This record gives sequence, C-alpha cells and structure tokens, in this order.
Amino acid sequence: MKRIAALLLAACLCLAACGREEEAPAAEEAEEGVVLNVVTSYGVDDGNRRNYEAAVAGYEAATGNRVNDNSSVSNEDWKSRVLTDFMTGSEPDVLFYFTNVDADPFINAGKVVSIEEIREEYPDYATNMKESMMAVASDGKHYAVPSSGYWETLFVNRRVLSACGVSIPGPDYDWDTFLEDCRRIKEAGYIPIACSLYEIPHYWFEFTVMNNGSLAGHMEIPVVDDAGVLVDDPASRKWIAALEDIKELYEAGYFPDDTLTAADAETVAMFGNGEAAFLIDGSWKLGYFTKNFARRIEDYVVAYVPGKGQRPASDTVGGISMGYFITRKVWEDPAKQAAAVEFVFHMTSEEVLGTFVTTEVTALVNGTETSGLSTIQQSAADANVHITGLAEAVQDAISGEAKSELFINIPKVVTGQMTAREAVEAAIRRN
Repeated sequence: MKRIAALLLAACLCLAACGREEEAPAAEEAEEGVVLNVVTSYGVDDGNRRNYEAAVAGYEAATGNRVNDNSSVSNEDWKSRVLTDFMTGSEPDVLFYFTNVDADPFINAGKVVSIEEIREEYPDYATNMKESMMAVASDGKHYAVPSSGYWETLFVNRRVLSACGVSIPGPDYDWDTFLEDCRRIKEAGYIPIACSLYEIPHYWFEFTVMNNGSLAGHMEIPVVDDAGVLVDDPASRKWIAALEDIKELYEAGYFPDDTLTAADAETVAMFGNGEAAFLIDGSWKLGYFTKNFARRIEDYVVAYVPGKGQRPASDTVGGISMGYFITRKVWEDPAKQAAAVEFVFHMTSEEVLGTFVTTEVTALVNGTETSGLSTIQQSAADANVHITGLAEAVQDAISGEAKSELFINIPKVVTGQMTAREAVEAAIRRN
C-alpha cells in the first residue's frame, strides 16, 4: 500500500527523519513536479486568503509541485460555476467546497472519490480527523476532509453603540431590547443593521428562523403537498414568521437605505467604517476585519444575536460546512494522484489548520493551540464560552435552487410585492 509522505510546513525535516517502510510515490512526484488544478472559496476578499496562500506555498516548496489556483469568494454564482464545471468535464483536481446537499450533484454523479476508497491506497488519509465530525453523504460514505469550522453571530461596533448610549449585548440579549436599541441607534443618526438584503440576506434569515422555533428543531424543513401547496406545520410557520420579522426590521428603517441594491461588501464597509452598529456574519470575518480595518479593530466586538421565544441569544449557528474533495479525474491520473492526496493531507494537517483556526470549530483529533489573540478574536473566544447550543445552517439542508428562489424573493417580501407564505412556498417547490 502507498503511504502519504509527511510534509506540511515541517516537511523537509519529516522527510529526512522518517524511515520509509515502502515506496513513497509522492516523493517521486516531487522530483518531476506536477500541476494541480485547485478551486477553493479563499478568494481575495476572504479573511483567510493569506493563510491559504502561505499553505499552498509550503506545499509547493516541499513537493516541487505547483498549484494552479482558481479560487473565488463563495457565493451562489461561484457555486453554480463549480457545478457547471463538473457537468462539462472541467472540474478541478482538488476542490474545497460545501459538504452539505450542495455537493450532492457531483457526489451522486461519481465525480469525487470517497475517503474510504482513498484509504485503500493511502491508509493514513484523514486519520487526524474526528470521523464523527465528517459529513456523511446519502450513500453512507465520507467524501470531504473537514477544514476549519465556523460560527455565525452578531458583530457590534462598540464606538457606535457608545455614541448612542446602547450597551454591548450579552448572552441574555432579547428581541424586544434589540428593537429598542435599533430605534435609539437610528434616532442618533446611525444605521442599526449593516446588511444587503439584495445579496446576503441569509444570516438574518437563519437566526429569525431559529428565533421562531428552537435549536432542537432548527433543521426542520417546510414541505409542499402533491399539488405544490405549502403544508401548514411548525416548520412552515416558523419560516413564514422569520421572513415577517425581517420585513418588520425593513419597514422600521433599520437596514441601510440601499439594502435592496447594495452589495454585501458595501454594507460590511458601513459597519467597518463606523456608520452601522450591528452585523451578523461568520467567524471568517475576524481575519477580514483584522486585514481591512486594522486601525479600527478595537471598535469591533463579537456578541450575541438577540433571542426570542424558545431561543436564548447564547444558542447560535455553527459547525463544519466545508472540506476538501479529491475528484475522480485526478484519482485516475497516475501522474497526479499522489500529488492530490498529499495536497489535501497538507492543507488539513494540524500545522496548517492551526493557522486558520483561532476561535473556529475544528474536527482535528488533537485540536489546535491558540495564543496572542487580537481584541476581536478574544471577544469571540469570550462569547463562545457562553454558547449553550449549536446548530448547522438550515439553509444548507435545502437544494441550491430552493435557496436561490427563497433569497431572491426576500426583497419582494419586505416591499410587499409577495407574502412571506408565497415566498416560502415558491422556494420549497424547488427543493
């Protein structure tokens, strides 16, 4: 059997020190060098882009191989391009992608190789990961090696809150207090909520759904009957109520004036520049703010999305939603197979993932060590101590078509062109 050569950032030392029981094909690849086509979501605006580039450079230096990087920022267009590439036979060798139903098209088409199959040739593959935290496909197999996980929560601009006489939210933050805070922030001349309902409405959707249900039932999805009519059940009722809550915020003027036309980057900049008080986003924004708003980094605090009903503010959304896939195309290429396996091994090693993980969820058996946290990172670590429950994003449990239909209709709901019920029904019909 083949063995994965130990490389990572300390690759040279490991290769020199470790004895080889058998032939190591990865070392042979290093002599000749191959070009791997890799696609990830670590685009230029991603907070971990620098970490990704450093990890790729380490792999190239250790192996002599080269990475042809075609990464881009994750959004629905990017997802569509990835799926189109698989349909046209233009898929990459290695793909960093979502591990939920978004991956079903290429998994079901046999376009990627399962971890179980890879281990028949490379028994050490992904053994540094907790199997219980690996995504399981519909066939019961594992296909993606988990990367760093994520959490989603409320970021607050403490300078804005201070100017408005509003306290930083704690783990007992509730919806009524939040609405009153938004009123005071707006009256003081600031934008309460930085959000593009045109481009990125899904963070607010996710939490308003949980606010109208519970953590335990968060993954329940509405259904339609044989006639395509939305079934009236707890799942559909909480989704409808979630959209109506977003509409309430819109009608109160708590989003930016151009929330229906502005891009996400523009509304995030409103928060970063001290024009807006609140922003719901994910753990990846820690690196983004550190890179792009370093001079204002002391202004930002990670807090808690306001709770409502059965959900306390300390229940949040998180997990590990992305991982590395090896495609069937490269697996069946004798000249590149070992290089692809070694690349994933490198990118998901403790040494490399340790540069991505600060406060994020991780599947690493031995975890990672963090030190020297910035103020915003420390606020995230402090907030995470109070987390009482964690749920995956329910939007990731529906098809891409259903998700696109739902989110494209949110502007119509908030402006009264479509009811919340109609929007949910239209989306679920495409699920």
